[in-house]
Amino acid sequence: MTGPTGWAGRTRRTGWTGGTGWTRRAEWTGRAERPRAGTAPGALPLLGHAIPLARAPLDFLTSMARHGELVEIRLGARPAHVVCGHGVAHEVFRDARTYDKGGPLFDKVRPIIGNGLASSTWEDHQRQRRLLQQAFQPDRMPGYAAVMGEEIDAVLRHWRPGRILDVGAALYELTTRITVRAMFRGRIEDDAVAELRRCLPVITRGIFTRTILPVDALHRLPTPANRRFDRALARLRQVIDRTIAGYGTTDAGEGNGEDLMSLLIGAEDEETGGRMSRREVHDQVMTLLLGGVETTANLVAWTFHVLGAEPGAEARLHAEVDEVLCGRPPNLADLPELEYARQVLTEVLRQYPPFWLLNRITTREVELAGRRLPAGSTLVISPYALGRDPVAFPDPDRFDPDRWLPARAASLPRGAGFPFGGGARRCIGDRFGMTEALLVLATVAARWRLRPAGGSRVRPTPMITLSLGPLPMVLEERQARTPRA
Repeated sequence: MTGPTGWAGRTRRTGWTGGTGWTRRAEWTGRAERPRAGTAPGALPLLGHAIPLARAPLDFLTSMARHGELVEIRLGARPAHVVCGHGVAHEVFRDARTYDKGGPLFDKVRPIIGNGLASSTWEDHQRQRRLLQQAFQPDRMPGYAAVMGEEIDAVLRHWRPGRILDVGAALYELTTRITVRAMFRGRIEDDAVAELRRCLPVITRGIFTRTILPVDALHRLPTPANRRFDRALARLRQVIDRTIAGYGTTDAGEGNGEDLMSLLIGAEDEETGGRMSRREVHDQVMTLLLGGVETTANLVAWTFHVLGAEPGAEARLHAEVDEVLCGRPPNLADLPELEYARQVLTEVLRQYPPFWLLNRITTREVELAGRRLPAGSTLVISPYALGRDPVAFPDPDRFDPDRWLPARAASLPRGAGFPFGGGARRCIGDRFGMTEALLVLATVAARWRLRPAGGSRVRPTPMITLSLGPLPMVLEERQARTPRA
């Protein structure tokens, strides 16, 4: 039974209710009008909403939709506003100059990852985007796709029927190999690649902790976690600097190869003729490593986890790859024909977006969702929470790849569905990442069926990306069914 507020009688065990903490709460059905702007209850002195954000950020952010399309919360003593409506999100993304990167969250992140494409403000971002875009042009994709195919085949060659495989760890190793090879094309030492694999997870966990907890002094204490983070960050920076040095200096104009690093070093700004300094190249490499390895690995891992519980969707995927590939490995030319595979990935991105939390800051006084916001206001956007908005996605907990059929997708509210961000700040590597994910998914689906291992429990773990932790699955070899002539 649903009352006038749009909240149904069914309940979930955990949910943020405000001042009383965690209890059973009714689920919002999305069938009633919600206010344009509101305020979240339950903020504590000094801490604000830091406790629910640290303990269960996904539940907390998803629950904000009941209070409006733009909801004020507290990050420590500072106010912030959670964007809960797709139309409001679209308005923010389309005006990157007014709603810029910055504010207290980025003040914590930028000293760690540098002033790269993901963390730079509007003016720096424009110049950086022009330079990096040259490495992500469509004519570069065949070369990247060839690297992807070779690395996928090299990893799958070691899979054996009946083996229980930690799919999340295997995919993390695979996407690391792909990203490193696309970036450096063999001009990086094996021990440096191993160092990258060890350091990146430690750094992503540490960055998340530093953005959520408002007390900076906690991160300066000599705790084991803080020492691990500091060591990993120092080692990663050393690996990047050593590898850049192996390419020669930017002043010498070296970097005429086909890998990402060479393109970064050799890229010239079309407007000014300038190139990136060595420090700028370092920051871009840091950004691409942190943004390109874990995101794709998590997307594909979530996909196999979901398909393990959705035999109908899995059967449709297998039928499509059999029909399109006829038993051979996929290549770039096959991807437009893998329509259902793309729908599956898009639906997984809705439910489990790698970047579950985004941040913007207003550069001038604005009115948003009917609320006047002064310059310097912090906005929090959660693709995870918006992907579960029943206004845009009826029955949001149901896995339904057909939501993304052209006719149905056309009826979605404007701004619905932006796992890679939107507007001028949309992820520059979105085409690279989706190509990689499709090639991995199709190659594995053509040869293997992955079954959940008994007793395994998987749930979203928010860090910088939305992780799922260990994912033990049983490998079952399958024979592709060749379509009849």
